[in-house]
Amino acid sequence: MNELFNPDIDRRTLLKTAVAGSAVMYAGLAFNPLTGDAAPLVGKESNGSLGERAPRQEGGLKVRGEARYAIEQAIDGMLYGVAVQSTIPAGRVTGIDTSVAEKAPGVVAIYTHLNRLAIQPAIPFIKGGAATENFTPLQDDLVRWNGQHIALVVAESFEQATEAASLVKVSYEQTQAIIDPDDPRANPQPIDDLQAKWGDAKSALASAAVKVEGVYTTPREYNVPMEPHACIAHWSGDNLTVYESSQWVGGARNVIAQWMGVDMANVRVISPFIGGGFGCKVAPHPHVAMACAASKALGRPLKLSLTRPQTFTGYGGRPRTSQRLALGATKQGVLVSVMHQGWNETAIDDTHLEPSTSVTALMYATPNMLARHSIIPVNTVNPGWMRAPGENISTFALETAMDELAYAVGLDPIELRLRNWASQDPKANIPWSTRRLREGYIAGANAFGWANRNPQPRSMREGRELIGWGMAAGTYPIWRTPGEAKIIIHRDGRIEVLSGGTDLGTGTYTILAQTAAEVLDVPTSSVKVSLGDTDLPRAPIAGGSQLANNLTGAVYKAAKVARNELLRLATTDPKSPLHGMDVSNLVFKSGRIKPSQRPGDGIALAGLLRALGKDRLEITTDTFKAGATEADRNAAAHGFSQMQSATSGGVSAHSWGVHFVEVRVDEDFGTVRVKRMVAAFDSGRVYNPKLAESQWIGGMIMGLGQALFEEGQIDRRDGRVVNASLADYVVPVNADVPEIVTIDVGIPDLQASALGGKAVGELGIVGVAAAISNAVYHATGKRIRDLPITMDKLLS
Repeated sequence: MNELFNPDIDRRTLLKTAVAGSAVMYAGLAFNPLTGDAAPLVGKESNGSLGERAPRQEGGLKVRGEARYAIEQAIDGMLYGVAVQSTIPAGRVTGIDTSVAEKAPGVVAIYTHLNRLAIQPAIPFIKGGAATENFTPLQDDLVRWNGQHIALVVAESFEQATEAASLVKVSYEQTQAIIDPDDPRANPQPIDDLQAKWGDAKSALASAAVKVEGVYTTPREYNVPMEPHACIAHWSGDNLTVYESSQWVGGARNVIAQWMGVDMANVRVISPFIGGGFGCKVAPHPHVAMACAASKALGRPLKLSLTRPQTFTGYGGRPRTSQRLALGATKQGVLVSVMHQGWNETAIDDTHLEPSTSVTALMYATPNMLARHSIIPVNTVNPGWMRAPGENISTFALETAMDELAYAVGLDPIELRLRNWASQDPKANIPWSTRRLREGYIAGANAFGWANRNPQPRSMREGRELIGWGMAAGTYPIWRTPGEAKIIIHRDGRIEVLSGGTDLGTGTYTILAQTAAEVLDVPTSSVKVSLGDTDLPRAPIAGGSQLANNLTGAVYKAAKVARNELLRLATTDPKSPLHGMDVSNLVFKSGRIKPSQRPGDGIALAGLLRALGKDRLEITTDTFKAGATEADRNAAAHGFSQMQSATSGGVSAHSWGVHFVEVRVDEDFGTVRVKRMVAAFDSGRVYNPKLAESQWIGGMIMGLGQALFEEGQIDRRDGRVVNASLADYVVPVNADVPEIVTIDVGIPDLQASALGGKAVGELGIVGVAAAISNAVYHATGKRIRDLPITMDKLLS
């Protein structure tokens, strides 16, 4: 295997991957990259600052059931709403009989297009807003998909509303629907902005010595977070408070204000905890509009939660996709041409992009490229974002095709990738900020034992089980959006960090506490973080793996300003015991300001404030460019216009990963079991290894589900989602998840973010499905290009 790798590898990487028991020095830790074990180095005081494996700050609250989620708020006089959904995919509602339902016990009101709620359209993100769909509920009789909201029943209790909803009778005039993208009436719409083109890919492919070509498809996939979509709307005069499970309270505030036709200043959105989202809670969906409008009409707070089946049609998950990908290469495996044509389904009168070109134009060097993407409108709820949208499906096709090319030219899959190494961003023609993917190949291969692989398909077995080893690489871009943060140091010793950003479950509470603790040299436990409220300083979306990097930069800056101000006060205020001292001779140590050159305890931060007669020191800073206006700040908090892509600033900034997988395939029954997963990731500086590993592993498990289990089953007769429940929509359970090893090969990348971190949460899933697919081929000799990989496909 040694000949596969470039010998110019730094000593740190060689040390890190040499043997399974080796430990390396990283961020103040003794870290074994193969086991994930870490502990503070002997002699170093641990306060839980950045780089340490600090436990989740909110973990105890969640375990004890004390973390209150959106619809767990208790408000006097609350009403309960239940949505009624259509049962046809296309047509019109010709009648809604609510007479029996209105007489049911506890019913307060029933709203339909005949008794419509006052809801105005919200601007979708594709047109510069923050909404994820055009659809405005209960405004007309048109049915666009099976499962569309067509009525809202409001009652004194949830049970009463549920019973009454079942009594609503609907009649329709049905029209012919477009259920499948391959319907002859479907109209593909090319998206020119997603095209990647250079050279003459068609001619180069025609003359290539070696060609591989295939069609790669993925089905509908659903986010299915544990916490369903739910909200509480509560008006007080002209002011509206919404408790909403949201990845972005600022964006939600914008959308809700537009729906209600009020100024954003009149809307407050609160979301301190989220029970999973994976992209589906970026913006509020139409049920929130109904709840807000009904609450206003009735003058009482209203709770509305979608049932689990309703979450499959109240919001769309990842859309169906198809990609035709052709690679042309020399006999030595050097790419000469890439031709890629992909599409995703979208709603009949809306737009969602799942761009298949996301990774194709980035991963490998080729002189000729033509990659195009289209959308195909069908009668479905508008699809939405799901972990690594675009990058996920693009990588599945590309990395599977690269495996096919490796077999065609007789090369090890890693060697093939190294021969096509892109030394800079091939599309943007600018340098990478950092790209530790080569180090990832080495670390992952050594940890997995890749050198022991027999490359011949069906050559490795144990009894009746065929053994397959596969690998794939992947990438995810860096997004940047400026934000604000506030730090308050109290005279009683409390330190607060305040931000409107949300903790999606990724550990934002903990990382921001660690950031402040590092600068002020205090224990992380003394820092209280408040998040998820539009009354707090403005923050960008918790999506696109950007929030941790964006907010740590803002908090770090605020803490540095607070530190400097404390030093200034300590040395210039006559009431300070450190008055008159040279600032350069003072240090922060364990929550105290001390002279550096002579013994003494100095003074605690809280003690300094008390000595000065101050109740608190309050600092607010931001990461906006100088001269940013109030409009710029609002745009960053409430829309997408301030987001900067990975290629801004003259470098192309991305996270990188490589996956190695072992599968066992039953030779008789075709069942596939994943036995081992090893991945090496370059996410730049890792702020908390425990949290990063959790995110990587979570993404890998989602990728396992994508490869082997997940598939939205659509009834071709009426567009109904057949398996709209957690009993029928199959996701991995503990018994499906094997041993997983994650390895960090990143180094701080200060061109990617203020503190050197890069994307973590989205990266883990990218490449997993391809690695499993490639392992299945190695085990069986049968190439499956249609996800998920199921028994019937292997046995047919």
